[in-house]
Amino acid sequence: MTVLNSCFDTLHNSAPFSKIKTHDFLEAFKTAIAKAKIEIDSITSNPDTPSFENTIEALDFSGEELDRISSIFFNLNSAETSPEIQNIAQQVSPLLTEFTNDIALNEVLFTRVKSVYETPPNLNSEQQTLLKKKYIGFSRNGANLNLNQKEELRSIDKKLSQLTLTFGEHILAETNRYELLLKTPTELAGLPEGAIEAAQQLAESKGKKGWLFTLDYPSYIPFVTYAKNRTLRQQLVIAFGSKGFQSDELDNQDIVLEIAELRHKRAALLGYESHAHYVLEERMAKHPQQVSEFLNDLLKKALPTAKKEFAELENFAQAIDGIDRLEKWDAAYYSELLKQHLFDFDEELLKPYFKLENVIQGAFTVAEKLFGLSFVKTDQVDTYHDDVNTYEVKDNDGSFLALFYTDFFPRTGKRNGAWMTSYKPQFIKNGINHRPHVSIVCNFTKPTSTKPSLLTFNEVTTLFHEFGHALHGIFANTTYPSLSGTSVAWDFVELPSQIMENWCYEKEALELFAQHYQTGEIIPMELINKIKATANFQEGMKTLRQLSFGLLDMSWHTSDPVKIKSVKQHETNAFKNTQLFPDVAENCMSTSFAHIFQGGYSSGYYSYKWAEVLDADAFECFLDNGLFDPVTAKAFRTHILSKGGTENPLDLYIKFRGKYPTPEALLKRSGLI
Repeated sequence: MTVLNSCFDTLHNSAPFSKIKTHDFLEAFKTAIAKAKIEIDSITSNPDTPSFENTIEALDFSGEELDRISSIFFNLNSAETSPEIQNIAQQVSPLLTEFTNDIALNEVLFTRVKSVYETPPNLNSEQQTLLKKKYIGFSRNGANLNLNQKEELRSIDKKLSQLTLTFGEHILAETNRYELLLKTPTELAGLPEGAIEAAQQLAESKGKKGWLFTLDYPSYIPFVTYAKNRTLRQQLVIAFGSKGFQSDELDNQDIVLEIAELRHKRAALLGYESHAHYVLEERMAKHPQQVSEFLNDLLKKALPTAKKEFAELENFAQAIDGIDRLEKWDAAYYSELLKQHLFDFDEELLKPYFKLENVIQGAFTVAEKLFGLSFVKTDQVDTYHDDVNTYEVKDNDGSFLALFYTDFFPRTGKRNGAWMTSYKPQFIKNGINHRPHVSIVCNFTKPTSTKPSLLTFNEVTTLFHEFGHALHGIFANTTYPSLSGTSVAWDFVELPSQIMENWCYEKEALELFAQHYQTGEIIPMELINKIKATANFQEGMKTLRQLSFGLLDMSWHTSDPVKIKSVKQHETNAFKNTQLFPDVAENCMSTSFAHIFQGGYSSGYYSYKWAEVLDADAFECFLDNGLFDPVTAKAFRTHILSKGGTENPLDLYIKFRGKYPTPEALLKRSGLI
């Protein structure tokens, strides 16, 4: 038995990373699966009449050890992977899929669940939700299929688990292998001093002379935003947009087609018209038609503004540099120049006020003022990398609420982007409230030899976004693990994250943490005003971009993809109503669209815009009552952050807000009305 299969003798039962050997995982998974099977067998062999306690509750608390090992392993596979971990992931994923199907397709277990569902005892609202979700979960995952159909479902799920892993591995490998090494200072024209220093430091770390740029966001974004050399911007943008596309052994085109086809087959097998119909049944949106109407209604409102903004950008690029045709590698560069021209404002002026340590402390202070939380840094918790910091989160009465991990810098073995995750869920068992261990993982600008990590404003909002997800996990206060924290409908889960971004635009919040890293000067009012003034800059174009991703997602999942022969052509058709820039033949988004082909956002990318409607409407309540109004904050904690998936999300929202959400606040905030 490995260290992973025993109780951790650590502070707050935290993961003992330094004692875990990578090769232990495979054995640990097999042992934990065997234990979980015994727990399921004890439910199905119970001679007593099926009850909520001996069937539904017992099922939800089963597999605790397996869930814990899975969370540790797959989080490492995202944040600190290696060829050995990736190899184990390919072996483990089919085992986990098989075990999940063993439960979902267990006729005896389903009979017991169905018996409780059809003659429900007197239950509270959380228990009623759990009972309904367990029953629906079985029926939605093949419990009513015949034997041959069940075997087909097993085969599909096993293949899907492997394909999504391979998709992600290809993207990471593509990101890691691309390097743009510049040798002459003239090629660096326009780049900020910090970006140049970071590129030189990266080159030195790899034993090279010059300045090294990669596809990691802290390297890529400054280059395409500020580099004057158009040819070099083109090289980098094409490399970024061609990940997984026509990429020899790392090509994802066939994988995308196979994932889409298998998802459709799975949905049809379960009696649904499409994968989107299957997914959306359990979301706030309910039906693909509602998502389509939602996206296209916003498209109708945003398109005129977006076209006007694009024409303005084209004219600006023509006027200053004689650019006849604006290309994708011109977008960030000329947008930044236009913003400087219109608002006399350079984003680089903000970075000295956003030292990473100050921003994270600012997020903590905002949480303290809203909810009474305190974050106490500790070195008594093991971590998987030196970049990771840990904090004990205390409630306003001093009680322990959660363990919080932060991991902020890019490195080999860590995928791009930003996310919140969990190493241990919250639940109440035997009268003990087991508190969660949550983590936020980002890829921010690293410190250099002369400067600390100074964030762009976009990185500041990203940190607050992921911190909002973390608060959703930290405040979890439910009985059952499957209903806890962020275990909510996917088109509701972005509300806590997106609402937190709003504080980054408010003077009262910015003055808490935006201090010049050298002088300690509070960010000047002039810059705060410019942050607010530029908040809606090119909002039409930004909205169109988000809508295009949502429409692409739905195009893959609302009908039978068997007739799709070309990933690129399908994508071109999906983008036709949202396209502003000329197409780049070498680029294809679908082959690196990790949200829908690796993560959990298939048929759900619309959720970001859906949640913007909720967050704009919800934040209006804070604006009306006070940015740190304790009554509003308490209501948000009580009805949104602590309830998890215990109630219908719309009901929870109305309990907080007192009314149904409407898009007016979003359209007003975005300047689209």
